[in-house]
Amino acid sequence: MHRIDILLTSELDGGMAPFRHDDLNLVIHHWAGTADLPLIEGALWAFIDWVLPGMAGLEVCGRLRCDPLTAGAHITMVLEDDDVEDRKRALRTGADDYMMGPLTRTALLDRILGANLLAPQPGASTRFSQGDLTIDVAAFQARWKGKPIALMPNEFRLLRYFVEHPGRVFNRSQLILALGKQEPAVDERTVDVWIGRLRRALKAAGAGNPLRTVRSLGYVFDAV
Repeated sequence: MHRIDILLTSELDGGMAPFRHDDLNLVIHHWAGTADLPLIEGALWAFIDWVLPGMAGLEVCGRLRCDPLTAGAHITMVLEDDDVEDRKRALRTGADDYMMGPLTRTALLDRILGANLLAPQPGASTRFSQGDLTIDVAAFQARWKGKPIALMPNEFRLLRYFVEHPGRVFNRSQLILALGKQEPAVDERTVDVWIGRLRRALKAAGAGNPLRTVRSLGYVFDAV
């Protein structure tokens, strides 16, 4: 099964439910453009509105291209008007293509299914590291100084997200959203269970406890 993560800067007419087609699994994320990114586990496609609250879609496009985690994304600008100059500006800023809004679920799926995003993205990484801690995404394996860390799927995905954002404090709601666990709703205290299991696994592998609790705020991964 091949996965494509889709970032949308506006609500989608037709719903945001995941979609499966043959060997494709499309996962749709509503993303404000300035908020923290969700955990991206497949090829990435972003549909960016030309105008966003408080900022221009072109600015969001530029930010995605400058972030190593999203630099290889396929970016589609969703235009308000069929203007030649707007099209040129979108492509010059780094968009791969454009389409007219408002965006519907049918139009989005038609655009993606008509393209080929199954090849590895340029610059995409399947390995992450922080000091002696390495994460091999393709193998679904984390290691400390070469020693495998025994992790369940949720804890592995949580560790990957923390390693991608070292030094950032995330509250429980943000972590649930990042892991795509909001539908059906997950009790926020479940995050504490994930964190507890992850800490025990890291300690057992000799990595200590790089996950720090920030009282009243959440959790942060201290770079090792």
